[in-house]
Amino acid sequence: MGIEHPKYKVAAVQAAPAFLDLDGAVDKTIQYIDEAAANGAKLVAFPELWIPGYPWWIWLGAPAWAIQKGFVQRYFDNALTYDSPQAERIRDAVRRNNIMAVIGLAERSGGTLYIAQWLIAPDGETIAQRRKVRPTHGERTVFGEGDGSDLAVHETELGRIGALNCWENILSLNKFAMYSQHEQVHVASWPSFTTYEPFAHALGYEVNNAVSKVYAVEGSCFVVAPSAVLSQAMEDELCDTPDKRELIHVGGGHAVIYGPDGSPLCDKLPEDQEGILYADIDLGVIGVAKSAIDPGGHYSRPDVTRLLLNKRRMRPVEHMAMPLDSVDEVMTEEGSTEI
Repeated sequence: MGIEHPKYKVAAVQAAPAFLDLDGAVDKTIQYIDEAAANGAKLVAFPELWIPGYPWWIWLGAPAWAIQKGFVQRYFDNALTYDSPQAERIRDAVRRNNIMAVIGLAERSGGTLYIAQWLIAPDGETIAQRRKVRPTHGERTVFGEGDGSDLAVHETELGRIGALNCWENILSLNKFAMYSQHEQVHVASWPSFTTYEPFAHALGYEVNNAVSKVYAVEGSCFVVAPSAVLSQAMEDELCDTPDKRELIHVGGGHAVIYGPDGSPLCDKLPEDQEGILYADIDLGVIGVAKSAIDPGGHYSRPDVTRLLLNKRRMRPVEHMAMPLDSVDEVMTEEGSTEI
């Protein structure tokens, strides 16, 4: 008697964000959650920094220009906090539709922003709130970084689900950390592929769609890879001089969904078109793929190469409950006191 493996429909969003508009971004998020669920999807995935959009000004001009234009303040003000009414609206939409969602967002925590992915269960409860481990290049002028606790795969009713942002999907050690946790469905969230064409091939869709395809084959898992679109309104707002228009263009949407053998499971949309890609997946085929290559099992050689993964959440302050008269007993090797 055969085992019943989960089979369900997944959805990848390809759309322009409600740029620098938190409430509008939440409205559009709920719109796509409703649409994906109405079409039978059990999981819907959104692009990197979907809320409130990717900060494209970091690739177009100096930080001082971005501050003068008001982008820095507006981005901070329109980032999402998990305890906000806007976040509660998203939880309600997920719960109402009984669908799992993976949402890309700029997370505001105190005075710092993070490139985050929010994994929400069908009952509206949080599965994970992860942060990009290392922001890429100019992103470091906007965002803080995550840590090893953000390289995690989660057991859910839809299987073992994991997520990474953009070029996190390139780094071999990041990928192996995920594969070793027996990931079955991976969400690779991307922004739009719109900058520095044609002279920066590594930033283009061909390379980065290939990254998602290789991730699927290497990890013997399904990869759902949503992608954003850059709208004409966004280009007009970002580009106040002709030279900036030479560095970015409308479109750049290249969402894809791949199977564990790297095969495309749906047709792509035109790069400037908004919509949702759907694919039916069967977790049973993962066993067939892993019979050939299981990177965290029979295809590994721990006697030759191994990964050290520090899963501890790093915090600038560790709060310790202790009587004041015992503080002098807590000493580091350097002789300083930790409180």
